[in-house]
Amino acid sequence: MSVTVLMVPVILIVTGIVLCGAGVAAEVDSVTPRKLKLDNSLTILNTIFNQRIQEGIEKANARQLGSCDEDVLYTELRKAIFQSFTASLGLKGYALDKQLRSLLARQSYSLSLNDSIYRDISYLEGFSLNVKELSDVVSINGHLVGLDKLGHFFAEGWKYFELTQYDGHTVDQVLEWGKEQESGKFGYTTTGIFSFADLAANFNGWRFWNSVLLKQNDPLKGAVANFFNRPHVKCESQIIASIKNRRIVRAWEYKTRFDLSDYVDGSWDEGNNCNSYADPVIEEKVTSRIKNVAPDFTCPFTAEYCLAAQKKYGYYAKHVLHPYCLIVDKK
Repeated sequence: MSVTVLMVPVILIVTGIVLCGAGVAAEVDSVTPRKLKLDNSLTILNTIFNQRIQEGIEKANARQLGSCDEDVLYTELRKAIFQSFTASLGLKGYALDKQLRSLLARQSYSLSLNDSIYRDISYLEGFSLNVKELSDVVSINGHLVGLDKLGHFFAEGWKYFELTQYDGHTVDQVLEWGKEQESGKFGYTTTGIFSFADLAANFNGWRFWNSVLLKQNDPLKGAVANFFNRPHVKCESQIIASIKNRRIVRAWEYKTRFDLSDYVDGSWDEGNNCNSYADPVIEEKVTSRIKNVAPDFTCPFTAEYCLAAQKKYGYYAKHVLHPYCLIVDKK
């Protein structure tokens, strides 16, 4: 056997690992735990992220010596949120997902791939899916949400924001870019699965990063709501420090507390905002398992959540909702 032939599978494996590492997401089975009663994780998640945001603000202030540097703020916020000193070197969504699985172990539902609706997807059909364990599921205000969505929210949401903030992209353009990524390394290419719920989390992540300093209006809010909207962080003069130093001292202050319920809705739940699959073979495998696990399950599971999402996202609904969720109407 030639060396060239031997090298082919090795190259394929290495390529797969690289692609797997590039994608920040795991997958989640939101059908199997459908009837479980999970405690609401909203409070603990808000506590975790408010603490981390506060930490990021304090570290930004420590670096700025009496002034307010936006780039420093964003960098320190990402380091604190992802609990990573290298946050600026890449997306940390998958690492955050794994942290949250540990922190919320008592409130989440964990399921192995071999016991899930994806158990029949082969390595060739979904390499990353088979390498990474499934993410855990938690309840957030009654919505079954994979913890991977929080990774998407902060990491992919940052990428969306970065493209609009620094590269001149419009919101429409970044939403299209997000769909391209889900069709590639974050979905079809690595897992065989296209998650519209990931796209909903990504968009809301953009909304969060935009709301840090609120330099643009929130596209999901009307004129009145935007008028009264307030940023999470503001640069304020520090009176006592200014007197002591005999010069104007400014620092970032945490003004509006983070509340995940401002962003999460039923479209983050893959039982409502359905997945698409890379080919009919994969779809048939997953559909067959769903029939075994939950014979009465239909997607969307709760049509009212899709109706609410249609209203919330309005013009942008076409970018984040599965066609089944998009066409649901009142009965």
